[in-house]
Amino acid sequence: MTTVFRSLALAVLLATLGMGAAHAGSEAPAGYYANQKVVYHNGGGPDGVAYFKRLLGNLRNHVDAVGKDHVEIRVVSLGDGLALFQAAAEDKELAGRIDALKAAGVRFLVCANTLRERKIDRGALYAVGEDDIVPSGVAELARLQGMGFAYIHP
Repeated sequence: MTTVFRSLALAVLLATLGMGAAHAGSEAPAGYYANQKVVYHNGGGPDGVAYFKRLLGNLRNHVDAVGKDHVEIRVVSLGDGLALFQAAAEDKELAGRIDALKAAGVRFLVCANTLRERKIDRGALYAVGEDDIVPSGVAELARLQGMGFAYIHP
């Protein structure tokens, strides 16, 4: 058998058994994803609110794909990433998306160094409580990775 023929035969066999990689447009079958611990790095993006909307969309897609009972997500915001919460204070759509993600178990963490260095009042940030503040955003990213969280920077 040639290598091409073997690859084709394997692909046909996997597709027949329902184990192919093509799940586009459909939900993953039960048990497809193992339980996950993930930390997203939010340092902002060049296009401001558009970046934040994509980030929140990625988070929603992640929760929907894995299931809220099977994923633990933390979002560490630092630097320009704090603009997400400043914008959400004025933008009801962003605020609603943050609230929905929090209700699904996503935890948003904010860098105290950024607050102090940029003289940002926590009260000016949408839905950021005292328990959401971490001493250092970058150190928190490293701490969570050391605890087994996978790192994602969209």
